[in-house]
Amino acid sequence: MDLKQLEYFLRVAELGSFTHASRVLNIAQPALSRQVRMLEVELRQTLLNRNGRGVTTTEAGKLLLEHCRGILHQVERAKEDLGRVRGALAGRVAVGIAPSPSKMMTVELTRAFRKRLPSATLSISEGLSFVMQEWLLAGRLDIALLYNPMPSPELDFSPLTSESLYLIGARTENPITAPVMLSALATIPLIIPNRPHTVRMLLESKMSLIGCKPRISLEIDSVPAILDLVADGAGYAVLTRHAVITSSRPAAYQIQPIVQPELLSRLCLATASARISTLTQNAMVGLIRETVRQVYPAPMIQEV
Repeated sequence: MDLKQLEYFLRVAELGSFTHASRVLNIAQPALSRQVRMLEVELRQTLLNRNGRGVTTTEAGKLLLEHCRGILHQVERAKEDLGRVRGALAGRVAVGIAPSPSKMMTVELTRAFRKRLPSATLSISEGLSFVMQEWLLAGRLDIALLYNPMPSPELDFSPLTSESLYLIGARTENPITAPVMLSALATIPLIIPNRPHTVRMLLESKMSLIGCKPRISLEIDSVPAILDLVADGAGYAVLTRHAVITSSRPAAYQIQPIVQPELLSRLCLATASARISTLTQNAMVGLIRETVRQVYPAPMIQEV
């Protein structure tokens, strides 16, 4: 066995596909398949059940998968320990951030990372929360900042802050800023993302508790596109204030608070339960918490 073969097997097993793993690892699929097969021959065990839909781990594969995680983690820890001899933590950290907080904190977070962890490497990806949960499980991300994550035994969540959601409309000559009751959204034409977008799921869940459902006029997954349609008078959106403030033309919109009940979108830090964090990743978690405190004034922490 060598470390490269173990890493290849780990990615294939976690992603459930040679095709997906070859893209993540940036290696040709035939070469990847050959390396995993060489590992099976050396161990004299079938590690993966191959079928037309992908692969699943055999009992031997499940056992090796747990060993792989521990072995590769120890290798990363060894690199970090050697890095500390030089006076700094090393290694790579892959972070995923939802679009709205990405606009607000990527620059500050990157600046802090370069200052505190100059010998480490940072990778930041932007994506929708439900997609990044899959990336965490697949090993593509080490840490993710998600909105309103669904409970999962395979992921650990830690609340960071929460933001109120507002009803966003086109600004008129006499803008209305008075609060709107949540029940009123059953009669207002809304432009909202498709399921399972976190805002959509939260809105439908809260409205079902009061015996109604939102009136959906259009389903659009792109927040900039939603705001363009709102400005054009096609309907209303339910978004955070920061989504409007960081848009290309915030003056084009009016923002109305939603009350009875208020809609709160929770931003959480997520990691994969099965993976042991490296010291560099732990340091990154601390930097993320510090950056959130700087960027989000007076955060309202909600338990998950």
